[in-house]
Amino acid sequence: MINVTDHDGIRTLLLDRPPVNALNHEVLVALTAAIEGAPSAGVRGLLLTGSGALFSASLDVRHVLTLDAAGLRAFLETFFGCLKALVHCPLPVVAALNGASPAGGAVLALCCDYRVMARGTARIGLNEVQVGLYPGAFIADLLVRRVGERQAGHLLLSGALLLPEDALRLGLVDELVDAEAVQATALAWLQRCLSAPPQAFAMTRRLVRQGVVKASELMDAAALDHLVAAWMAPEARTQLQAVTAKRKPAP
Repeated sequence: MINVTDHDGIRTLLLDRPPVNALNHEVLVALTAAIEGAPSAGVRGLLLTGSGALFSASLDVRHVLTLDAAGLRAFLETFFGCLKALVHCPLPVVAALNGASPAGGAVLALCCDYRVMARGTARIGLNEVQVGLYPGAFIADLLVRRVGERQAGHLLLSGALLLPEDALRLGLVDELVDAEAVQATALAWLQRCLSAPPQAFAMTRRLVRQGVVKASELMDAAALDHLVAAWMAPEARTQLQAVTAKRKPAP
């Protein structure tokens, strides 16, 4: 479900759960472990990408619908634990967005330092409101930090999924390239980071990411309880059931 490859100090993390790389408990646990274990393994940078035509179609909605409130809370703790692992990772992290990246896929990308996306018609964005979900303060703050308060408000309230060119224009992604060059371009960005004097780079990166780290503190126990209540509401369950009817079952 997560293919981990280490080469020349760079760890590539490939989301590999056909058909849409949906994020379930096992994927999130494996991804968190691969992120947190990277520094002690001598890794100096992380590259996060997806298999097939998608980066990730977000959380495994079918799995979410099987959970009661306690199970949902545990699952969301795992999800936000993975996001916090990315946010607090001491290594530079680049997202190579090889395809569609809605909702949870976009959130993973927002937690990285840099985002390279494939040109084309695949979309990215936080469409939670369109499927009856509430993103919570942490995720909203991540988007505000990328695109500004005004644009973030428009995007969150509309649930819009953006074409790559629009995502670049608004600052949601940092670079667009042809699909076949996404991973190589992301790797080149990491290599430029690693060519800088390491102590100065590490100190500067900590400075630059102070706001993102602070934003992760918004997801505390009370915020998680609020999120669980919103996701367990009848409106959310009805909308999620409609989503599952349109998706192929994941293995």
